[in-house]
Amino acid sequence: MNLPVHPIMEQSFAVIDSEIGDHNFSSAEYAIVRRVIHSTADFEFKHLIHFSEQAIEAGIEALHRGVPIVTDVSMVKQGVAGLVAQTFGNPLISAVEIAQTPLPGKTRTETGLLQCYEEFPEAIFAIGNAPTALLALCQQLTIPSARLPALVIGAPVGFISVIESKAALANTLVHQIRVEGRKGGSPVAAAIVNALITLAWEC
Repeated sequence: MNLPVHPIMEQSFAVIDSEIGDHNFSSAEYAIVRRVIHSTADFEFKHLIHFSEQAIEAGIEALHRGVPIVTDVSMVKQGVAGLVAQTFGNPLISAVEIAQTPLPGKTRTETGLLQCYEEFPEAIFAIGNAPTALLALCQQLTIPSARLPALVIGAPVGFISVIESKAALANTLVHQIRVEGRKGGSPVAAAIVNALITLAWEC
């Protein structure tokens, strides 16, 4: 069953289709890239989004299983809550909201994400703001006995530790959708999750 699409979104997708030019994305990859471009009006994401092998399939399967979706910040959670409620109803958790007090030397978001990983190691993790949280997660994933999340969406934005956190993610074995460089942000992470939910609901 297809989800309803607002006419303005349909028109926007048509504009993107006409302007994006040549690409080698699969249809599923393109659905995600197009949604990110729609959210940002930035065609550079065509060159920045990277998919590990089977990442989309792993994300779709996890959504169907009802795994939790863990976001780093509230804005990503709010950006996907509506579509989650309309579809699979996965538990939706914002890391920063569950960490009342940061661990020594760590941010609240980093602390909360580590708590979420300890409780829900096989969740989908969507990080659109906090590179420290992504770095902390990647450090956990280098432990030999670590359980791998279903999917990690790495899209933090900014200037400090952002590129390093994405490089750390690239060096893990986890299924991942990664936005290279300094760009990203909560709207980008939310767009990727929403595109995945749409793909999962319609397949």
